[in-house]
Amino acid sequence: MAGKILAANWKMNTIPADGVALVSEILNQWPDNHRAHTIICPPFTHLAFIAELLKNKPSFSLGAQNCHHEKKGAFTGGISVDMLKDLGVEYVIIGHSERRHIFHESEKDITSKVQRVIQAGMHVIFCCGELLKYRKQGLETSIVESQLKSSLGALSDTEMKQVTIAYEPVWAIGTGETASPQQAQNMHKTIRHWISKQWNNDIADKCSILYGGSVKPGNAKALFMQTDVNGGLIGGASLNAQDFKAIYHAMI
Repeated sequence: MAGKILAANWKMNTIPADGVALVSEILNQWPDNHRAHTIICPPFTHLAFIAELLKNKPSFSLGAQNCHHEKKGAFTGGISVDMLKDLGVEYVIIGHSERRHIFHESEKDITSKVQRVIQAGMHVIFCCGELLKYRKQGLETSIVESQLKSSLGALSDTEMKQVTIAYEPVWAIGTGETASPQQAQNMHKTIRHWISKQWNNDIADKCSILYGGSVKPGNAKALFMQTDVNGGLIGGASLNAQDFKAIYHAMI
């Protein structure tokens, strides 16, 4: 059975001191009977500081928001998977819609990043999702399946076990719009079915599929009640400890 995961994607927000304060507040408020895994993905500048806070916290992991697709070299401003791993990072978000559409990352680059993270023994949070124009055309399934096939399709059974998938309808990210619980369930079910066909039922059943797209305390419970929604990739609401805690409780 897929594990429940709540991942916080802070994006380009907070300075390190504020990030440390936020994680400290979260840790102080979190229940002792952890029934889900929590991943904190701050900006690169925060990683070393937050890694210290998360030591000996088995229900928490440190994540990064991106990595470079090359192992090392003359890539000014790049961050390699080895650099991240050395800081204690266990998860890396790959293929986020903002990386795809704002930074124009290609499918080739995204696929290379997936491979780098897996080769380093780390876990991928692979993002997929459609633009509003494609949903209006009824093409959302073909778009998502194309993204999955392009970057994950060549993975082995063992490698796929290092992947968590986050479905993020692009039209619902930072817009205040949210996919309805049924829309989320339909796509999550489609993704799980695709995994089952590509690999097998066991891998599909154990793959955590998260929903990302304007999740808030007010809509979290209805989303997380859906059979194939195993948690969330949370953006803005993860910057508020009270909201993030409320979303966590809605999940468990």
